[in-house]
Amino acid sequence: MANEADTCRRYVVPRPQAAGWDKAPPPLSREHAQRLRSEKKDFVDQNGAEARAILHELLDKYTEHGTAQFVIPDALELPPINRHGNVIEIVRRFGGEDRLAEAVRKLQTLLYAA
Repeated sequence: MANEADTCRRYVVPRPQAAGWDKAPPPLSREHAQRLRSEKKDFVDQNGAEARAILHELLDKYTEHGTAQFVIPDALELPPINRHGNVIEIVRRFGGEDRLAEAVRKLQTLLYAA
């Protein structure tokens, strides 16, 4: 029987890497993040309350630390995001890997367009 780390390595990690998430995105200013929060509120509101909180925390981490802590799924394992559970639990909060991947991809797209 596989443990959580094996399951994550086998099923969760390869999808973001295949989507190119292991490549560093460009830097983002706090101004861009605030504009995204106000102008694209409908995107964040499409997700459940905990998923919204996770997206906001990812955005905060990215603006505070840049690309160093914005590699998925690694970013999900760091405070304050990890208070929502382990990677598998966070994936469930989004309704599955595909929905998490889509939410983060959309977040990144909106960040770069801001």
